[in-house]
Amino acid sequence: MKKLFFVIFALFTATVAAAQEGYRVQAGDVLSIEVLEDPQLNRETLVTPAGTFSFPFAGTVRASGQTTDQISAALTTALSPNFAVSPNVFVSVRSLAPQRASGGPATIDVFILGEVNNPGSTELERGTTLLQALASTGGFTRFAATKRIQLRRTNASTGTTRAAIINFRALEQGGEFQDIPLADGDVILVPERRLFE
Repeated sequence: MKKLFFVIFALFTATVAAAQEGYRVQAGDVLSIEVLEDPQLNRETLVTPAGTFSFPFAGTVRASGQTTDQISAALTTALSPNFAVSPNVFVSVRSLAPQRASGGPATIDVFILGEVNNPGSTELERGTTLLQALASTGGFTRFAATKRIQLRRTNASTGTTRAAIINFRALEQGGEFQDIPLADGDVILVPERRLFE
């Protein structure tokens, strides 16, 4: 009976490993990390919307778009100076991001900062546009620089952030604007107005 248990366990482990071998990690996934030489470093960590995670002695590590083997190799390289011999680091996907596990994301998380009446993170339906998101904040404060609203989006694969500047005041005066559909993790920043702006 005991021998049968070990055979089943080994088969299950091999199947999970084979399934994860080609998988590319995404933001929202939870990783399980084990360092054989120092169990105090073992942990589960969430991949942030920027596609990274923090790990002791390694700092910020890129995960999004990487396989578990690539993440393991990056951690091994980063941790090696802290060990007499190169450590054995094992990385596996503990759980998938909720939208990937359910088969299709229905909502996105957007962060709205600065001079709006209701700043903070908000869950919006997929397909919501920038103007619709701004409408959900309860409007701008009287200090809002509506000519310099920023939409900041991070590329999960490269980690680079790009910012688009939107002149909302020009829109109010009938200016042309192609509304932008938002993506998960987008940040909308409404800065404070400068003197005489």
